[in-house]
Amino acid sequence: MDPTEVIKMMSPGDSVVIHAELDSTARVNFPFAKANDKFEFQFALKSVMTQEEYQANLKASSEKSKIQDEKTLLAYFAKNNIKAKKTASGLYYAISKNGVGATPEAGKEVSVNYTGKQMVIAGWDEGLALLNKGAKAVLYIPSYLAYGAQSPSPKIPNSILKLGAPELPWMKKGAGWWFDQDVVVVKQKKQADAFKEKAQKAKAQMMADSTAIAKYVKANNISGTKKHPTGLVYKMIKTGTGDTARAGQKVTVNYTGKTIEGKKFDSNVDSAFNHVQPFSFTLGQGQVIPGWDIGVSLLQKGSKATLFIPSPMAYGERSPSPEIPKNGILIFDVEVTNIEAGEAPQEHGPGDGHNH
Repeated sequence: MDPTEVIKMMSPGDSVVIHAELDSTARVNFPFAKANDKFEFQFALKSVMTQEEYQANLKASSEKSKIQDEKTLLAYFAKNNIKAKKTASGLYYAISKNGVGATPEAGKEVSVNYTGKQMVIAGWDEGLALLNKGAKAVLYIPSYLAYGAQSPSPKIPNSILKLGAPELPWMKKGAGWWFDQDVVVVKQKKQADAFKEKAQKAKAQMMADSTAIAKYVKANNISGTKKHPTGLVYKMIKTGTGDTARAGQKVTVNYTGKTIEGKKFDSNVDSAFNHVQPFSFTLGQGQVIPGWDIGVSLLQKGSKATLFIPSPMAYGERSPSPEIPKNGILIFDVEVTNIEAGEAPQEHGPGDGHNH
Protein backbone atom coordinates (compact mmCIF):
# COMPACT_ATOMS: atom_id res chain seq x y z
CA MET A 1 0.00 0.00 0.00
CA ASP A 2 1.16 3.54 -0.74
CA PRO A 3 2.19 5.27 2.54
CA THR A 4 0.03 8.27 1.59
CA GLU A 5 -3.01 6.00 1.61
CA VAL A 6 -2.12 4.91 5.15
CA ILE A 7 -1.73 8.52 6.27
CA LYS A 8 -5.21 9.35 4.92
CA MET A 9 -6.67 6.86 7.43
CA MET A 10 -4.85 8.39 10.41
CA SER A 11 -5.99 10.97 12.97
CA PRO A 12 -3.81 13.48 14.86
CA GLY A 13 -1.85 11.60 17.52
CA ASP A 14 -1.81 8.32 15.62
CA SER A 15 1.45 6.52 14.88
CA VAL A 16 2.09 3.73 12.41
CA VAL A 17 5.01 1.54 11.33
CA ILE A 18 5.15 0.26 7.74
CA HIS A 19 7.45 -2.58 6.68
CA ALA A 20 8.20 -2.71 2.98
CA GLU A 21 10.48 -4.36 0.45
CA LEU A 22 11.75 -2.07 -2.27
CA ASP A 23 11.49 -3.11 -5.90
CA SER A 24 13.95 -1.85 -8.52
CA THR A 25 11.81 1.23 -9.28
CA ALA A 26 11.60 2.33 -5.66
CA ARG A 27 15.34 1.83 -5.20
CA VAL A 28 15.92 4.74 -7.59
CA ASN A 29 14.85 7.02 -4.71
CA PHE A 30 17.06 5.12 -2.24
CA PRO A 31 20.41 4.71 -4.08
CA PHE A 32 22.03 3.22 -0.99
CA ALA A 33 19.50 0.34 -0.90
CA LYS A 34 20.38 -3.16 -2.06
CA ALA A 35 18.13 -5.66 -3.79
CA ASN A 36 17.21 -7.64 -0.67
CA ASP A 37 16.91 -4.72 1.74
CA LYS A 38 13.75 -4.35 3.80
CA PHE A 39 12.71 -0.91 5.07
CA GLU A 40 10.78 0.25 8.10
CA PHE A 41 8.95 3.57 7.79
CA GLN A 42 7.66 5.25 10.95
CA PHE A 43 4.95 7.92 10.69
CA ALA A 44 3.42 10.02 13.46
CA LEU A 45 0.57 12.38 12.53
CA LYS A 46 0.95 15.52 14.62
CA SER A 47 -1.72 17.79 13.15
CA VAL A 48 -4.04 18.32 10.21
CA MET A 49 -4.89 21.63 8.57
CA THR A 50 -6.81 22.83 5.54
CA GLN A 51 -5.06 24.10 2.42
CA GLU A 52 -6.06 27.66 3.37
CA GLU A 53 -4.65 27.24 6.89
CA TYR A 54 -1.44 25.76 5.49
CA GLN A 55 -0.92 28.66 3.07
CA ALA A 56 -1.59 31.23 5.80
CA ASN A 57 0.83 29.47 8.14
CA LEU A 58 3.45 29.26 5.40
CA LYS A 59 3.11 32.99 4.62
CA ALA A 60 3.44 33.97 8.28
CA SER A 61 6.48 31.73 8.73
CA SER A 62 8.08 33.16 5.58
CA GLU A 63 7.62 36.75 6.73
CA LYS A 64 9.11 35.91 10.13
CA SER A 65 12.03 34.20 8.42
CA LYS A 66 12.70 37.21 6.18
CA ILE A 67 12.90 39.56 9.18
CA GLN A 68 15.23 37.22 11.11
CA ASP A 69 17.44 36.59 8.07
CA GLU A 70 17.79 40.33 7.42
CA LYS A 71 18.86 41.01 11.01
CA THR A 72 21.39 38.18 10.97
CA LEU A 73 22.91 39.21 7.63
CA LEU A 74 23.27 42.86 8.66
CA ALA A 75 24.93 41.82 11.94
CA TYR A 76 27.29 39.53 10.02
CA PHE A 77 28.20 42.32 7.58
CA ALA A 78 28.86 44.79 10.41
CA LYS A 79 31.00 42.30 12.35
CA ASN A 80 33.10 41.39 9.30
CA ASN A 81 33.21 44.88 7.72
CA ILE A 82 31.54 43.65 4.51
CA LYS A 83 29.99 46.07 2.04
CA ALA A 84 27.30 44.17 0.18
CA LYS A 85 24.55 45.29 -2.18
CA LYS A 86 20.94 44.17 -1.84
CA THR A 87 18.51 43.16 -4.57
CA ALA A 88 14.76 43.73 -4.42
CA SER A 89 14.20 40.12 -3.35
CA GLY A 90 16.54 40.37 -0.34
CA LEU A 91 19.62 38.70 -1.83
CA TYR A 92 22.92 40.33 -0.85
CA TYR A 93 26.05 40.15 -2.98
CA ALA A 94 29.56 41.57 -3.05
CA ILE A 95 31.50 41.53 -6.33
CA SER A 96 35.20 40.96 -5.72
CA LYS A 97 36.19 41.00 -9.40
CA ASN A 98 34.40 42.54 -12.37
CA GLY A 99 34.07 40.43 -15.50
CA VAL A 100 33.63 41.37 -19.15
CA GLY A 101 30.71 41.33 -21.53
CA ALA A 102 27.00 41.13 -20.87
CA THR A 103 25.40 39.39 -17.92
CA PRO A 104 23.75 36.02 -18.72
CA GLU A 105 20.18 35.85 -19.96
CA ALA A 106 17.53 33.33 -18.92
CA GLY A 107 17.86 30.16 -21.01
CA LYS A 108 21.66 30.30 -21.29
CA GLU A 109 23.81 27.60 -19.76
CA VAL A 110 26.27 29.05 -17.24
CA SER A 111 29.34 27.22 -15.89
CA VAL A 112 30.71 28.21 -12.49
CA ASN A 113 33.38 27.35 -9.96
CA TYR A 114 32.10 27.46 -6.40
CA THR A 115 32.75 26.33 -2.85
CA GLY A 116 30.18 24.04 -1.27
CA LYS A 117 27.94 21.38 -2.79
CA GLN A 118 24.57 22.95 -3.51
CA MET A 119 21.80 22.45 -6.03
CA VAL A 120 20.75 25.50 -8.04
CA ILE A 121 18.39 27.48 -5.82
CA ALA A 122 16.52 30.75 -6.30
CA GLY A 123 19.39 32.74 -4.79
CA TRP A 124 21.76 31.23 -7.36
CA ASP A 125 19.49 32.00 -10.30
CA GLU A 126 19.19 35.62 -9.23
CA GLY A 127 22.81 36.06 -8.16
CA LEU A 128 24.39 34.62 -11.31
CA ALA A 129 22.19 36.85 -13.46
CA LEU A 130 24.07 39.82 -11.96
CA LEU A 131 27.48 38.58 -13.11
CA ASN A 132 29.25 38.58 -16.45
CA LYS A 133 32.01 36.30 -17.78
CA GLY A 134 35.04 36.26 -15.48
CA ALA A 135 33.28 37.94 -12.57
CA LYS A 136 33.84 36.79 -8.98
CA ALA A 137 31.35 37.45 -6.21
CA VAL A 138 30.15 36.31 -2.81
CA LEU A 139 26.41 35.64 -2.50
CA TYR A 140 24.67 35.98 0.88
CA ILE A 141 21.47 34.03 0.40
CA PRO A 142 18.53 34.34 2.83
CA SER A 143 16.84 31.06 3.70
CA TYR A 144 13.67 31.86 1.75
CA LEU A 145 15.81 32.11 -1.43
CA ALA A 146 17.57 28.86 -0.54
CA TYR A 147 15.99 25.73 0.97
CA GLY A 148 13.77 27.36 3.58
CA ALA A 149 12.71 24.72 6.06
CA GLN A 150 13.68 21.90 3.70
CA SER A 151 17.38 21.24 4.30
CA PRO A 152 18.76 18.92 1.60
CA SER A 153 20.97 17.17 4.15
CA PRO A 154 22.06 17.60 7.78
CA LYS A 155 25.56 16.65 6.61
CA ILE A 156 26.16 20.00 4.86
CA PRO A 157 28.19 22.16 7.28
CA ASN A 158 28.34 25.97 7.11
CA SER A 159 25.50 25.85 4.63
CA ILE A 160 23.08 28.40 3.31
CA LEU A 161 21.36 30.55 5.95
CA LYS A 162 18.73 28.40 7.66
CA LEU A 163 17.43 30.57 10.51
CA GLY A 164 13.88 30.18 9.25
CA ALA A 165 14.12 26.42 9.74
CA PRO A 166 13.72 24.37 12.94
CA GLU A 167 16.97 24.17 14.90
CA LEU A 168 18.74 20.81 15.01
CA PRO A 169 19.70 19.24 18.36
CA TRP A 170 23.41 19.92 17.93
CA MET A 171 22.93 23.63 17.09
CA LYS A 172 23.34 26.38 19.65
CA LYS A 173 20.12 28.22 20.45
CA GLY A 174 19.46 30.83 17.75
CA ALA A 175 22.71 30.08 15.92
CA GLY A 176 21.34 28.93 12.59
CA TRP A 177 23.58 28.27 9.59
CA TRP A 178 25.18 30.71 7.18
CA PHE A 179 27.13 30.29 3.99
CA ASP A 180 29.34 32.36 1.67
CA GLN A 181 29.66 31.31 -1.95
CA ASP A 182 32.58 32.34 -4.09
CA VAL A 183 31.25 32.13 -7.64
CA VAL A 184 33.29 32.45 -10.83
CA VAL A 185 31.46 32.58 -14.14
CA VAL A 186 33.66 30.60 -16.51
CA LYS A 187 31.64 30.41 -19.71
CA GLN A 188 28.19 30.74 -21.16
CA LYS A 189 26.49 28.55 -23.71
CA LYS A 190 23.33 29.22 -25.62
CA GLN A 191 20.65 26.62 -25.08
CA ALA A 192 20.83 25.54 -28.72
CA ASP A 193 24.59 25.00 -28.43
CA ALA A 194 24.10 22.92 -25.29
CA PHE A 195 21.52 20.72 -27.04
CA LYS A 196 23.84 20.33 -30.04
CA GLU A 197 26.74 19.27 -27.82
CA LYS A 198 24.51 16.78 -25.99
CA ALA A 199 23.32 15.30 -29.29
CA GLN A 200 26.90 14.92 -30.54
CA LYS A 201 27.91 13.12 -27.35
CA ALA A 202 24.90 10.79 -27.64
CA LYS A 203 25.77 10.02 -31.26
CA ALA A 204 29.37 9.18 -30.37
CA GLN A 205 28.20 7.02 -27.47
CA MET A 206 25.71 5.22 -29.73
CA MET A 207 28.48 4.38 -32.21
CA ALA A 208 30.71 3.05 -29.43
CA ASP A 209 27.85 1.01 -27.96
CA SER A 210 26.91 -0.43 -31.37
CA THR A 211 30.49 -1.65 -31.78
CA ALA A 212 30.49 -3.14 -28.28
CA ILE A 213 27.18 -4.94 -28.88
CA ALA A 214 28.43 -6.36 -32.19
CA LYS A 215 31.55 -7.70 -30.43
CA TYR A 216 29.44 -9.19 -27.64
CA VAL A 217 27.12 -10.95 -30.10
CA LYS A 218 30.07 -12.38 -32.02
CA ALA A 219 32.00 -13.44 -28.91
CA ASN A 220 28.96 -15.25 -27.50
CA ASN A 221 28.01 -16.91 -30.82
CA ILE A 222 24.56 -15.31 -30.83
CA SER A 223 22.88 -15.75 -34.20
CA GLY A 224 19.71 -14.31 -35.68
CA THR A 225 19.98 -10.81 -34.24
CA LYS A 226 18.39 -7.85 -36.01
CA LYS A 227 19.12 -4.15 -35.72
CA HIS A 228 16.37 -1.55 -35.50
CA PRO A 229 16.97 1.80 -37.29
CA THR A 230 17.24 3.46 -33.86
CA GLY A 231 20.28 1.32 -32.98
CA LEU A 232 18.46 -1.20 -30.79
CA VAL A 233 19.59 -4.79 -31.41
CA TYR A 234 17.18 -7.67 -30.70
CA LYS A 235 16.88 -11.42 -31.11
CA MET A 236 13.49 -13.17 -31.36
CA ILE A 237 13.43 -16.29 -29.18
CA LYS A 238 9.75 -17.12 -29.70
CA THR A 239 7.18 -15.57 -32.02
CA GLY A 240 3.80 -14.80 -30.49
CA THR A 241 0.36 -14.44 -32.02
CA GLY A 242 -1.77 -11.53 -33.14
CA ASP A 243 -0.72 -7.97 -33.76
CA THR A 244 2.37 -6.35 -32.31
CA ALA A 245 1.87 -3.97 -29.40
CA ARG A 246 0.90 -0.39 -30.26
CA ALA A 247 1.56 2.88 -28.50
CA GLY A 248 -1.17 3.54 -25.94
CA GLN A 249 -1.82 -0.13 -25.19
CA LYS A 250 -1.18 -1.63 -21.77
CA VAL A 251 1.46 -4.35 -22.05
CA THR A 252 2.33 -6.94 -19.39
CA VAL A 253 5.78 -8.54 -19.43
CA ASN A 254 8.15 -10.83 -17.60
CA TYR A 255 11.76 -9.70 -17.75
CA THR A 256 15.30 -10.14 -16.52
CA GLY A 257 17.89 -7.40 -16.97
CA LYS A 258 21.66 -7.56 -16.88
CA THR A 259 24.57 -5.39 -17.93
CA ILE A 260 26.69 -6.32 -20.93
CA GLU A 261 29.35 -7.30 -18.39
CA GLY A 262 26.98 -10.01 -17.14
CA LYS A 263 25.78 -8.42 -13.86
CA LYS A 264 22.09 -9.21 -13.29
CA PHE A 265 20.46 -6.12 -11.73
CA ASP A 266 16.71 -6.74 -11.85
CA SER A 267 14.04 -9.34 -12.62
CA ASN A 268 10.37 -9.94 -11.96
CA VAL A 269 10.74 -13.71 -12.35
CA ASP A 270 13.74 -14.18 -10.04
CA SER A 271 12.81 -14.36 -6.33
CA ALA A 272 16.20 -12.89 -5.42
CA PHE A 273 14.81 -9.46 -6.38
CA ASN A 274 11.72 -9.76 -4.17
CA HIS A 275 9.07 -8.76 -6.69
CA VAL A 276 7.99 -11.85 -8.59
CA GLN A 277 4.87 -10.46 -10.22
CA PRO A 278 3.82 -9.33 -13.72
CA PHE A 279 5.02 -5.89 -14.76
CA SER A 280 2.61 -3.72 -16.78
CA PHE A 281 3.07 -0.36 -18.46
CA THR A 282 1.50 1.73 -21.21
CA LEU A 283 3.58 1.49 -24.36
CA GLY A 284 4.94 4.64 -25.99
CA GLN A 285 4.23 6.95 -23.03
CA GLY A 286 7.78 7.23 -21.67
CA GLN A 287 6.96 5.10 -18.63
CA VAL A 288 9.99 2.91 -19.37
CA ILE A 289 13.35 3.52 -21.04
CA PRO A 290 13.28 4.20 -24.82
CA GLY A 291 14.86 0.82 -25.56
CA TRP A 292 11.86 -0.88 -23.96
CA ASP A 293 9.27 1.28 -25.70
CA ILE A 294 10.83 0.45 -29.07
CA GLY A 295 11.75 -3.17 -28.37
CA VAL A 296 8.38 -4.22 -26.93
CA SER A 297 6.57 -2.54 -29.85
CA LEU A 298 8.17 -5.20 -32.09
CA LEU A 299 6.59 -8.05 -30.13
CA GLN A 300 3.24 -9.87 -30.08
CA LYS A 301 1.44 -11.52 -27.20
CA GLY A 302 3.42 -14.62 -26.28
CA SER A 303 6.64 -13.37 -27.86
CA LYS A 304 9.99 -13.85 -26.18
CA ALA A 305 13.03 -11.80 -27.17
CA THR A 306 16.38 -10.52 -26.01
CA LEU A 307 16.94 -6.76 -26.27
CA PHE A 308 20.46 -5.34 -26.51
CA ILE A 309 19.97 -1.69 -25.54
CA PRO A 310 22.65 0.99 -26.19
CA SER A 311 23.12 3.34 -23.23
CA PRO A 312 21.55 6.43 -24.92
CA MET A 313 18.35 4.34 -25.19
CA ALA A 314 18.67 3.23 -21.56
CA TYR A 315 19.89 5.48 -18.72
CA GLY A 316 22.88 7.15 -20.40
CA GLU A 317 25.09 8.99 -17.95
CA ARG A 318 22.44 8.97 -15.18
CA SER A 319 22.44 5.49 -13.72
CA PRO A 320 19.52 4.76 -11.36
CA SER A 321 21.56 2.20 -9.41
CA PRO A 322 25.19 1.46 -8.47
CA GLU A 323 24.69 -1.89 -10.21
CA ILE A 324 24.26 -0.14 -13.57
CA PRO A 325 27.43 1.66 -14.72
CA LYS A 326 27.42 5.09 -16.31
CA ASN A 327 26.69 4.73 -20.04
CA GLY A 328 25.96 1.05 -19.42
CA ILE A 329 24.70 -1.19 -22.22
CA LEU A 330 21.76 -3.27 -20.96
CA ILE A 331 20.51 -6.69 -22.04
CA PHE A 332 16.92 -7.71 -21.27
CA ASP A 333 15.22 -11.07 -21.74
CA VAL A 334 11.59 -10.11 -22.25
CA GLU A 335 8.38 -12.12 -22.55
CA VAL A 336 5.10 -10.37 -23.47
CA THR A 337 2.35 -12.16 -21.53
CA ASN A 338 -0.54 -9.86 -22.40
CA ILE A 339 -1.51 -6.92 -24.59
CA GLU A 340 -4.73 -5.17 -23.64
CA ALA A 341 -6.87 -3.91 -26.49
CA GLY A 342 -6.72 -0.17 -26.93
CA GLU A 343 -7.57 2.51 -29.44
CA ALA A 344 -5.17 2.98 -32.30
CA PRO A 345 -3.01 6.08 -31.80
CA GLN A 346 -4.13 9.23 -33.58
CA GLU A 347 -2.03 10.54 -36.42
CA HIS A 348 -0.22 13.74 -35.52
CA GLY A 349 1.25 16.30 -37.82
CA PRO A 350 4.35 18.43 -37.28
CA GLY A 351 3.84 21.41 -35.01
CA ASP A 352 0.79 20.01 -33.17
CA GLY A 353 2.71 19.67 -29.90
CA HIS A 354 3.09 15.88 -29.92
CA ASN A 355 6.55 14.32 -30.02
CA HIS A 356 5.86 10.59 -29.72
